[in-house]
Amino acid sequence: MFSNAVTVALVALPFVAQSVLAGDCMRSYKISEGDICDSISASQNVSTYQLATINEGYIDATCSNLQPGATICLGYENEDCSSTHVVKAGDLCENIATTYSIDLTTLYNNNPNILADCSNMYIGEVLAVCSEVIVPPSGTSLVATAIPSTATAADDESLPYCDEL
Repeated sequence: MFSNAVTVALVALPFVAQSVLAGDCMRSYKISEGDICDSISASQNVSTYQLATINEGYIDATCSNLQPGATICLGYENEDCSSTHVVKAGDLCENIATTYSIDLTTLYNNNPNILADCSNMYIGEVLAVCSEVIVPPSGTSLVATAIPSTATAADDESLPYCDEL
């Protein structure tokens, strides 16, 4: 009996720890028919990374399981960057950082889903552009920020061509 209770406690520990470590949800959103993660992120000023991290375990990696009528969290207390930039064609990390008067380190730390060379940014992705690092840390090394299959690279000039491989 005691060993069963210990097993249950150990299995539940990560879930309890995550809910204790997470702040209170300060902003929420009720999902509508036709919503996708990027449209929610853009309209609600929450980065793609932050939305995925806060709702890790609820929203899947491709953001294909949104349920109309359900409510999701957009930002935790003290871990909510609501200054955002929607990636456009030709955007480069350096230009985004300059536009918002932030350094590249802050941009990368607020958006750990983007690569150091920014080659995985896509048009419509929403980036956090706060002047300090205030996004929630990921509970795992992999968060649901998969690039949509319909995405277009923001800087297609940096993509290798077959003759360069």
